[in-house]
Amino acid sequence: MIDSHCHLDLPAFEHDWQSVISRAKSAGLTRILIPGTQVSQWPKQQSIQSFATQNTQTLPIDLAFGLHPYFLSVDEAVNEDALNALDKHLVQHINAIVALGEIGLDGHIDIPMPVQQHIFEAQLRIASDNDLPVILHHRKSHHLIFESLKNTQFTGGGVIHAFSGSVEVAKTYIDKGFHIGVGGTITYDRAHKTRETVAYLLKQHPNRLLLETDSPDMPMQGRQGSRNSPEYLGDVLRALCELGEYNIQRLQALTTENYLMLFHQDN
Repeated sequence: MIDSHCHLDLPAFEHDWQSVISRAKSAGLTRILIPGTQVSQWPKQQSIQSFATQNTQTLPIDLAFGLHPYFLSVDEAVNEDALNALDKHLVQHINAIVALGEIGLDGHIDIPMPVQQHIFEAQLRIASDNDLPVILHHRKSHHLIFESLKNTQFTGGGVIHAFSGSVEVAKTYIDKGFHIGVGGTITYDRAHKTRETVAYLLKQHPNRLLLETDSPDMPMQGRQGSRNSPEYLGDVLRALCELGEYNIQRLQALTTENYLMLFHQDN
């Protein structure tokens, strides 16, 4: 199993991320991807990756760098400085990453949408220039994301993180070359729409599904109120198994293959 979206660099894991990785490996994980959210966190991501590289008994750690909409500023100059920092960091560390992200648009935050769209589209262009797939964040923004993909003519693909939406929306992303990130939402019985969409994708587009936890956020059903962790990725896998005709072993292999193909990893 591969956790395609886990924020091990955040403060919630500050004191025990090494043991979290160890427990994840014991739970059957073979790889973890840590997406970037803001300039100040990129060095922390790299230190975690360096630890994993130097300790062969742990899991491989993949990275992405990006500017998450939550951490943007209403000050245009601050955002432009962050974009410049991203450009420079990619030049210096392009071999350390597999994608650009976490980037996107969020309709629930106070950052004005035109500001978000400007930074989002700038990052899509940076991803194109560096031949990188992207990790996309969305909330109440699918139509605007489609607009930005069209504006930038972005064709590099990537993954729609923590997907929730209709079959038609999912199909539109897939037609544009994207994979769908499946997380803890499907462990909840009440998540009827998302579960129905994922069941459809499992039947029609199984080669476009990735597993994720979004740790430390989005706890699984039965684990509400506690920190989410990559070691619980099996909860998502079992819920996914319930939605289709694949057994757990085949789904584990399939989602792993999907990840490795998308992010160009050998193993």
